Amino acid sequence: MRPQPQLAMMIKGQVFDGFLLVRAATQRTSSNGSKYLDMTLCDISGEVNAKMWDGTTPVPAVALVIRVRGMMLEYNGRPQLRVDKMRPAAEEDDYDMDALTPCAPYPPGEMLDYILNRVDAFSDYELKALVLKRLEECGDKLTYYPAASKLHHAERAGLLHHTSTMLRAAAAICEIYPTLDGELLAAGVILHDLCKITEMNADEIGMVSDYTAEGMLIGHLVQGVAELSRCGRELNVRPELLMMLEHMVLSHHDLPEYGSPKPPMFPEAEVLHVLDLLDARIFEMNRELQNAQPGGFTERIWSLDRKLYRRKERPCGRAGE
Repeated sequence: MRPQPQLAMMIKGQVFDGFLLVRAATQRTSSNGSKYLDMTLCDISGEVNAKMWDGTTPVPAVALVIRVRGMMLEYNGRPQLRVDKMRPAAEEDDYDMDALTPCAPYPPGEMLDYILNRVDAFSDYELKALVLKRLEECGDKLTYYPAASKLHHAERAGLLHHTSTMLRAAAAICEIYPTLDGELLAAGVILHDLCKITEMNADEIGMVSDYTAEGMLIGHLVQGVAELSRCGRELNVRPELLMMLEHMVLSHHDLPEYGSPKPPMFPEAEVLHVLDLLDARIFEMNRELQNAQPGGFTERIWSLDRKLYRRKERPCGRAGE
């Protein structure tokens, strides 16, 4: 298998000849009436806008692996790949799929086992039955679904990555704040984003092609409450426990402009919101900082509304020394 340059490492004027994944593609019309392809192509290092000025080339499907030859240019100060030739990858082509699509850093089975073991340790049998039922209903999609289409944890098995990381953080926080109900918080962490599986259309490599009608019209918070309510009635879960879980799902975005009609109104709901925000932001920051030079800044990040600074070096000692 021959090496190929990573998109994030390419500089203006460098030739690219290798394989990329299609994240988005459409045919557009230029000001002079000619057709061209406007695409978003990616590998494990990131994504780039790409243009192919041959209007006769068919629009490639989302999630298709394509062989690309072109040159890295700049447009409005941002990288842009000019594609001269491209074709769908063939069975005999030698490429590494793991180098093309972002994946969670841990095996899906390992992350799912951690979640299931935490639920199995619940002493509240009604809570355990409810969470296990929701996990079982999600089925195999849990092993590959991302947590978002473009922002945090937009990677294969990103939903498991996001959930398992939050679950570890929740356990640590409960040791510091022993008044928290650890099982209720853990259940909220596991349940809060499960309906992203019905909110987005994703394939088995973890790429989202579009939002579903349910996702556009209802969203994963409201849909999550509806699914919890249904399961709670089927299992005859005590009303207060079910209501608190529903509130945690409904309030975990905190503000109406982010989709939550109610703010968190008890401690476990507040911690769930904070953990969700923290995990999302750390993920996005780490991803963006990989593309910045030490001692320099990232581009302005839309989701965070700021640039980030990448420190030149890390101290040799441990944190706090």
